[in-house]
Amino acid sequence: MFDNIAPAYDFMNRAMTLGIDRRWRRIMVDTLARHGAVDILDVATGTGDVAIQIARTIPASILTGIDLSENMIEMGRKKIADAGLSERITLVQGDCLELQMPDNSFDAVTVAYGVRNFSDLRKGYRQMARVLRPGGLLAVLELSTPRSPLVRPFYNIYTRCIIPAVGRLVSKDSSAYTYLPKSIEAVPQGDNMLALMREAGLTDAHCRRFTFGVCTLYTAVKPK
Repeated sequence: MFDNIAPAYDFMNRAMTLGIDRRWRRIMVDTLARHGAVDILDVATGTGDVAIQIARTIPASILTGIDLSENMIEMGRKKIADAGLSERITLVQGDCLELQMPDNSFDAVTVAYGVRNFSDLRKGYRQMARVLRPGGLLAVLELSTPRSPLVRPFYNIYTRCIIPAVGRLVSKDSSAYTYLPKSIEAVPQGDNMLALMREAGLTDAHCRRFTFGVCTLYTAVKPK
């Protein structure tokens, strides 16, 4: 599915969030900068948006991005080359649930809009915790369901009707953007997500909701 929608992926991210996704990513990247992260792994990197933004914000950073979709990776490599960042960002195709990196390899691990696609979220968190260095930061940015009864009806119409219709026109994939709201509803949120991070051995787990609760930043630290 992600191979199929790769050409439309960046446009749809901007369109379906009205561009607010840039602000959400900036908050996550600023959190990394304050933590002092240099060696960073971006899991489910897609077309490399997060990796590029990190590289531009943290000049000393060296990044590795991994994604299962080869088409996404190829588009990301072109964007990185155009940005002149090929010496600092390396993208690899691979399974996020079977990371091939050694233990204690990275100062930080990021995931933006990716964990809801993991077939085994517990295993994914264990893998990310494994490759973090002691004291390293895990930052997960994920779409979430607003809790306000005033916002929820409008959110449901937008995600279940408008986004799938636009997605079909732009990406030519009839299932991809119908899958989106279903995956958001299915992924653990709030305290349930934090509990999975703690179960993987991480501590100091917190979450911060944005824009009426449609996006959440989860952070946790690997104990020293």
